Amino acid sequence: MKARFTDMAQRAIDIGVSATALVVTAPVMAGVAAAVAANLGRPVLFRQQRPGLHGRPFTLVKFRTMRDVDERRGLVTDADRLTGLGRALRSTSLDELPTLWNVLRGDMSLVGPRPLLMQYLDLYSPDQARRHLVRPGVTGLAQVSGRNLLDWEERLALDVWYVDHRSLALNAKICLRTVLTLFRREGISAPGEATMPLFTGSPRAVAEADGDA
Repeated sequence: MKARFTDMAQRAIDIGVSATALVVTAPVMAGVAAAVAANLGRPVLFRQQRPGLHGRPFTLVKFRTMRDVDERRGLVTDADRLTGLGRALRSTSLDELPTLWNVLRGDMSLVGPRPLLMQYLDLYSPDQARRHLVRPGVTGLAQVSGRNLLDWEERLALDVWYVDHRSLALNAKICLRTVLTLFRREGISAPGEATMPLFTGSPRAVAEADGDA
C-alpha cells in the first residue's frame, strides 16, 4: 500500500517537474542542439529502445555524444566515438535533458533504476530483474552512490534495494545527492572505459543456468 501511494505521488511530481523543466531549460536545449549539430551533424538526438516498467520497451531520447560507428575511420569503440563535446555533455548530464520528455510521457520517472540495454533482460538473475518493477529513472540510487565506478553486481543490488525501500523522502534525498554528484563530476566513467563495460550476466544467474542445463 505504501509503495503504491509512493508511485502515484511520484508520478504527479514527475509530471509537474518535467513539464516545468522542459519549459525552463528550452533555451539551454536549443544551445546544446546547435552545438551537437555543428560538432556531430544531424540528427542531434540519440534514440534507442530501452526496457521500462515491467521490461516493456520504450524509446529513450538523449542528445548525441558520439560519432557514428565507422570502421574505416577507426570509430568502433565508445572511446573512439566519444567527442570532446560529448564528454562535456556527459560530465554535466546536459545530454540527459531530452529525457524529461520521457518522464512527461510516463516512460520514465525522475528517480529510479537507470534504463539499461534491451539485451540485458535475459542476463539478469530473478532478483536483479525486479529492478523493472518501477519506472526507470533519470537519476537513481546507484548514480549517487558511485555511478559508473560501481561494478555491475553493486549497481544492480542498489537498484533492487531502491525498489524495496522507495519513498518520497528517499527520492528527495537522491535528487539532492544528484546535484552534489553533478558538481563533483565523479563516476562519469568506469576505470579504463569511456562509459561502462557491457553487462555479461550475473555470476549467480550464470551458475543457476548451468545447474539447469
